[in-house]
Amino acid sequence: MDGKAIEGVREKLAKAEKVTVLTGAGVSAESGVPTFRGEEGLWRNYRAEELATPGAFARDPELVWQWYNMRREKLAPLAPNAAHTALAWLERKVADFTLITQNVDGLHKRGGSENIVELHGNIWRVRCTECGVIEENRDVPIAIPPACGECGGLLRPHIVWFGEMLPEEALSAAYAALEGCAVLLVVGTSGLVQPAASMASVAGRGGAYVVEVNIEKTPNAASVDTMLVGRAAEVVPLIVGEKG
Repeated sequence: MDGKAIEGVREKLAKAEKVTVLTGAGVSAESGVPTFRGEEGLWRNYRAEELATPGAFARDPELVWQWYNMRREKLAPLAPNAAHTALAWLERKVADFTLITQNVDGLHKRGGSENIVELHGNIWRVRCTECGVIEENRDVPIAIPPACGECGGLLRPHIVWFGEMLPEEALSAAYAALEGCAVLLVVGTSGLVQPAASMASVAGRGGAYVVEVNIEKTPNAASVDTMLVGRAAEVVPLIVGEKG
């Protein structure tokens, strides 16, 4: 690993008053979080793209909830890893810090991060399809189908499904965090899915020093200031200079 590059990033972070972090599945993978897509994601001959849709939920909410219950059961025993805790440590050291994540597993919060923008929602939150109330629910197993405690309506996972727009509030918060940040850390994301794919260039145009951490070079590698190839749980604690 490039010690000089790591030291350079550490110095940038030490001086920065505004730091933004964008994370993806590569951070969660080291905690054992399955991707739930591809070969790993096949469940009862269904793929994620067939179940995580408004249409699937409208047709068979019990089937969709059975799949999400399975996911919750797999996630429940997993713990945050060193990348999660290092980012939480960094947040406590920086005056203006925002963590934007594409992950829905809730591990950043459990790892100690506080100012989190969850672009795709959170599997441990539910939303009523009738009254719209959103609340945390960590029941494993969850009652199927789950009912709203406020009005008795059908609950759905508070997750952005295929074919749905990202929440405007989350997008606004993410772009506000990118604007004027001194350093952007992009950790464990392929840089292929919009709008997250363009966030590095947005920050870069605003003058940010952009650092990417991934197990392999991504399409963004040529446009970032520093590319660090390695596991997030190894690299992130080194670049943030976490102590103890």
